[in-house]
Parts: sequence; C-alpha cells; structure tokens
Amino acid sequence: MEPNVLREKILPISLRAGIIASSFWIISISMTVVSGSIAAVCGCLLSCYSLDLGFNRAFFYKLRALTIIGLSICFLIVGLVLAEFLVSTRIDILSIDPITSFTLSEAIKWLAISSSLTLTLRTIAQRTSYGSIVEIVFVATAFVVTLAAHRNGMIHRPFLIGDFALIRGLNPSSILMALGCGAVISLSALLMTEKNHKRLPYHFSVLGILCGSLFIFVKLFGIPTPTSTDSIGLTGQASNNTNSQQDNPFRDGENENTDKEAPVAVVVFRDDYEPLNGSYYFRESAYSEFNGSMLDYSTTEGMDTDLIKQFPSDRNESEAPPLAEDQRKTIRTTIGILVPHRNPFGLESPIAYESKANPNNLRFHRTYEAYSLAPEYNFEYLLGRETGNEEWPEEVLAEYLMLPDDERYRSLADEITRNLKPEYFEDPFAKAWAIKTYLDENGIYSLKNEHAYESDPAASFLFGDLTGYCMHFSFAATYLFRSLGIPARVGIGYSVPAANRAGGSALLIQAIHGHAWPEVYFKDIGWVIIDPAAQQTLVDMTTDPQDSLQQLLGDMLRNNGSFEDFLESQRTSFINLELIRNIIQTLVIGLIIGAYITKAYRIMIPSLITGNKPHRLTYRAVLDRLSAIGVHRRFGESRERFASRASDVAPSIIGLTESHLSYALGDGHAEKSRPSNWQELNEMIQREIISNIKPRRRFIGLVNPFSWLLTK
Repeated sequence: MEPNVLREKILPISLRAGIIASSFWIISISMTVVSGSIAAVCGCLLSCYSLDLGFNRAFFYKLRALTIIGLSICFLIVGLVLAEFLVSTRIDILSIDPITSFTLSEAIKWLAISSSLTLTLRTIAQRTSYGSIVEIVFVATAFVVTLAAHRNGMIHRPFLIGDFALIRGLNPSSILMALGCGAVISLSALLMTEKNHKRLPYHFSVLGILCGSLFIFVKLFGIPTPTSTDSIGLTGQASNNTNSQQDNPFRDGENENTDKEAPVAVVVFRDDYEPLNGSYYFRESAYSEFNGSMLDYSTTEGMDTDLIKQFPSDRNESEAPPLAEDQRKTIRTTIGILVPHRNPFGLESPIAYESKANPNNLRFHRTYEAYSLAPEYNFEYLLGRETGNEEWPEEVLAEYLMLPDDERYRSLADEITRNLKPEYFEDPFAKAWAIKTYLDENGIYSLKNEHAYESDPAASFLFGDLTGYCMHFSFAATYLFRSLGIPARVGIGYSVPAANRAGGSALLIQAIHGHAWPEVYFKDIGWVIIDPAAQQTLVDMTTDPQDSLQQLLGDMLRNNGSFEDFLESQRTSFINLELIRNIIQTLVIGLIIGAYITKAYRIMIPSLITGNKPHRLTYRAVLDRLSAIGVHRRFGESRERFASRASDVAPSIIGLTESHLSYALGDGHAEKSRPSNWQELNEMIQREIISNIKPRRRFIGLVNPFSWLLTK
C-alpha cells in the first residue's frame, strides 16, 4: 500500500478497530481474568489491521469469503483446544504452576475468540453490502447487553451510579440504559467511515430501527434481569417446613463470577461482635443426611433441630440452641433480604428469628430480626472435647456418621492424622484440624472442574486433582471426619470477611459470599465450624469495598428516620455553588482540550490525508499558522491583499494564494494540483515563519488554543 493511501486510511481503520476492540473488552471483563481481556483486545486489533491495512492484501482478495470464515473457525477451534489442554494437562508435565497455566489458557482462548470473530466480521463487511450492519449489531449487542443486565433490584458495578441514583430516588437502570444509548455515538463513527455516502441514510435508518426496537422491548418486557449466583442453592422461593434437594449441589462451572458483586442482603449489627477467624458466618441450612449417593437435607426426626427452617410471621425459635452459653455472646442483628431466599439465615448459631416491619418494600424483599449465640472461645478450648450428643437417638448419631462406601476415605484420614503428637492422637478436634490443614495445603480453589456428574463428586475431587470450590472441600472434609467417627455435616449460607464492616454496624452480603463449610458437633458445645481454606486459587473471589452502598442500605434498614438523615447528609441545596464551579471548570478544561485538538487537526491534516481538495486544506493550515503569530485577514480584506500584507513574514504566501484561487475557481493545472506540490508550499511557508518570527512570539502562538478562530 502506498504511503499516502496508508496515511489516508489509518485514521478510519484505527477508529473502527478501537470501537470493535472496546466491544470485546466490555464483553470479556465479566467472563474472564485480566489476561483474557487484554488478549481479546489484542486479537481484535491484530485482525483489523491485518485485513484492513492488508499486509498481504492480494492474498486476502484471492480467497473467497467462505474460505476466510472457515479458516477463522479452524483457528478458533485450535485456540480453544490449546486453552483446554493447558488447564486439563497435569501440572508437573507442563512444569508451570496452576495459576500461570490458567492465566495463559484464558489469554489463548480469548485471543482465538476475538481474532476469529473479528476476521469474520471484517470479511463480511468488506465483501457484502450489509456487512457494516452486522458490525453495528455486534457492537450494539456488546454495550447494550452488558449495561442492560444491571437491574434496580440487583445493584451491580459501577456502584458509583447505583449510589448516585438511589440517593436521589432514581432508578439506576435508567441511568445505565442512558449510558448504553451513548454507545450509539461510537456506532455513528463507524458509519461515518462509509465510502459510499449515498448509503449513509440507509445505515442510519437501520440503526434507528434497532434503537427503537430496544426501546419497545424494554417498555414491554422490562430490562433483562441477571440472576444471583445460586451455585449452592441459597436463593429462590421460600420453602415450606422441610427442605428437599431438587438439584445436584455440585456444579461444573467456569472460573467466572457473573454478578459476583450483586448484593443479596444487608445485616445491621445491634450488638458489637468480632468473629474468631476473620469471617462472619451466616448459616441458612445444612446437608447432613446421606441419601445413598451424597449428603442431602435431613428428613430423619431429631436431626438438625437447631436449624430454623421458616421465615418468621411472629417469632420462630430453635428447638436445640447451642450449649456452653458462658463461652458465647448474644448478638441481635437486623437482616434485610434484597432477593428471595429459600430459608432465613442468621449469624453463626441463630436461636430465634422475629418478624420486623419492612422499612422499604421497593428495596427489601423481606426483613427480620435474628438472635444468635455467637462463639467467643478460641480453638484451644476445643482440645480434649468429646463429640456427639448423649440425647441423640442411635439412628441420629448413625446418620451423622454415614458416608459413601469407599475405603479410601478412612485410609486417607488415617494417613493424614498419623503424624499427630501422641497427646493429640485420639483428640477429635486435633484430627479434624489436621484434615483441614491437609485440604488447605493441597487443595486448589477453582470454579472450573469436572466432578459434578461423577457417582461421588467428593471422591472425584479428593482422590483426583483436588481442584474444586467450597462444596467439594466441605463434602470431602465431612466424609473424612465421619470416617474417623466424628459426627459432622455441611453447613451452607454466607461467609463475609470481617474487614468488610469497615468499622460500621452494617454489613453488605453479596452473591460471591455464598459458601459451604464443614461442621463438627462437640459435646456440651454444639456445632463448630472447621472450614478449609485452600492456599492456591485459580479465580479471584475478592470484591471491592462498597462502603457507601453498605451505609446507604444499612441506614435504610435501621429505620426511616436514620435513612432520611443519610439522604439529607448526601443532598445539597438547590443552588450548589461548588457543583456549579466544578461544572464550569470541567467545561472550560474540555473546551481548551477540544480547541487544542482542533488546532492540531487543522494544521496536521494536509500531511495525513490526501483528498480531492488539497488546496483548501493546505491553504487553511497556512492561514492557521499565520493567525497563531497574529497575522490574519481583516474583515472585508481580499485574499490577494492579505497575501501582500503577510508576505513580509512569509513571501511564499503570494504564490500559494494565487495557486489556491486558480485551483478553487477551476483554472488550476494538473501539476499544481499534485499533493506533493501543495505540501512543499506548506513546508516552505513554515520555514519562512520560523526564520522571520522571534521564538517568543512563535511560542505564544503555539500555546494559544484559540488562534485558529481568527482564520478567515
């Protein structure tokens, strides 16, 4: 490709490539890690520049469109297979650690996806009349689907918008939809690169129909609502007296956390409490009865009598509250549920739930008070303690000890506890802690696994690659406990880092905090959480602090008065001088930046783009250079007279003016119309200005962003 043609095409090509690449970025950020998003952008840019700039353009044009699309699909398949190979092959063979392997796998996968899809889109756009519409639909889908998934009941990133809307009584989804419509501006930029300008009205009409269809869809059906993370069966319709496990609690997922920051509840602590191990545990229910293949909700009378399985209409109390009250503290909390839950939940060891008037029906699905006997003992207190409850019938104890008929559980448990010190060799807590430590050190936390549909998912995890998430760890630990005669069950609910409270009384519970953990019953104490925590992880399970949203929802839950106080603290007077000042400053800065960009564009455009009117662009650029140093046409002054007056600074302006007028009036010659000739005149006048004008004056002209406004 010739240099002049390359310069002319580089701007629209880069613009298009940047818009499509941003679409891949916004799609990928919720589906992969940072390496995957970066690879998605790089793959898109590589395909755009390869095809549009044509590193071997003749080769591309010799290939049929279907051939290019077929090659793209083959490249996609190869990339996906290679990515899967990296995460499924044994680590020791690859000689790289699991985290590096997963990161590299995501990069390869998204590089293949973006590059193949971009190559297909650009091929269709270049070979067909409707191809640009396909690109527009893709970009629109990327922006609209990503932004429209935010729902008023599911406050998601960015929380800055959600907080701003809620404080002012607005619907956050309306603001987010407005941002989605703003993406139409970037789509218009794609259309402006259309060579056949007669087709622009057609393209804009189609774009208008697409936007109108989206508006009608939202009006008729509402904005698409994301579903909360429900991998462990917490959310859903409230259950009746008993639970029943409808689905396999194990999931073969991906290392994705869609809606991971979506709030599901907020808890207000009426009494101060700091947990023992750095996390607040909120138990909802438990898997305790072995159904022949895995643990399930209990149906045997006398099991899990400590659980409160119904939401309170007045007050519901636990039938078997925990013991060792002198080692516990009574904690009252107010819980506001943002999405439906199957069962109520409360801080570790809840003993009663009370109904509470809902302070905001538009925000909270249900509110209630929870009373808990939270433990204050340290783990040394558990050493030497026996397990089980003398009041349990034999069949209940037998249920808490039942596990799959697999001798490997007992063999592994014996191997793990074999190295305990003699004084702890028969100690139940020491054995349980040794098993926890084994899973901590050897397990790998990952949402991507292939254990769910094995006959025993826990065995597939424990005696396989030891890669899984909390459900695998908790089931495996519970079976190992039971194989040693330690009564245990799997508790499910939420686990929230204590640091999230940030010194306040409110605690936001998000979908990512859904958790499962093993529990052991100690005599005269009750159920104790002994939760494995893998030291290796392949997925980021952290969330950014949401202090403002946490405070907002907490104040809303406490009572209407405190919520009004919070709103009042956030509101401003009708005339906010500081806000007006900030707006003015922003506008001024934006105006100056825009002026500099315009000034640079007008001066540089003659050397970057060769059009059919080089005389006009070059002449305007020269006038801008002269205006910057204070030499500009006066009102009513002819071009010839101005050229004569400006010749003291730039003598060549006379020849440039004559050539410009001759060409503009249709009297130009072919030689004069050559872009190189106009560029030579432009460069000559630039040298004359440098030679005849003092540096100080040129510097003032350079820093003045509005000098081009004097050009006539």
